[in-house]
Amino acid sequence: MTEQKDKTRFSIVIPVIDESETIRPLLESLRQQARIEQCQIIVVDGDPNGSTLQVIDDPAVTQLTSARGRGLQMNRGAEEARGDILVFLHVDTRLPPGSLSLIDRTLEDPRYVAGAFNLQIASARPVLKLIARTANLRSRVTRVPYGDQAIFIDRDYFVRMGRFREIPIMEEVDLLRRIRRNGDHICILREAVLTSPRRWEAEGPLYTTLRNQLLILLFGLGIKPEKLAQLYRSTGT
Repeated sequence: MTEQKDKTRFSIVIPVIDESETIRPLLESLRQQARIEQCQIIVVDGDPNGSTLQVIDDPAVTQLTSARGRGLQMNRGAEEARGDILVFLHVDTRLPPGSLSLIDRTLEDPRYVAGAFNLQIASARPVLKLIARTANLRSRVTRVPYGDQAIFIDRDYFVRMGRFREIPIMEEVDLLRRIRRNGDHICILREAVLTSPRRWEAEGPLYTTLRNQLLILLFGLGIKPEKLAQLYRSTGT
């Protein structure tokens, strides 16, 4: 049993919904990571029919379904995690080279219980470069990174903190704020993940950014996540 625990150091949890075209490139990118042999990769499909899971041909990938909702899906993946460290990875995000060693070293530091990476958007558009720089500055000041910055956390600590609240939106912001209120520390690594620009391109970079910042502000003011989810849906494409 000790050998298995040592081998499975990381559990990478990937929540998906209707991502049959994007999941395989992500899995291929993960296979290029150093120390990937110490990883358990968990894909949690919010489609009860498992439409995204149907295109995964790697038997080493743990494939789960759950009710739809990122918090629900990530909690479901965490339930099946064998690793000491949980990495919550969006399907649009690519980890930087050597990321697993970086994560390991960070959480070996007793000052930190969780962390994330800087953000880089895979686009040459100046406005998206500015958005990434602003997001990085914000996360360094607040120590509350965005979910697409690949949040990682000690698994036992995650359980003690009550996991993600199963709310329709802001589940990652909520967890990170609870960590801050608990007096614990989140490390923002200088190395950057690379994330797809597709959501900014679909709705417009400035509109998407301003809407998301408004939602975060309203959440901080105590507006219920259910109301925020309605606002998000009514203003999306």
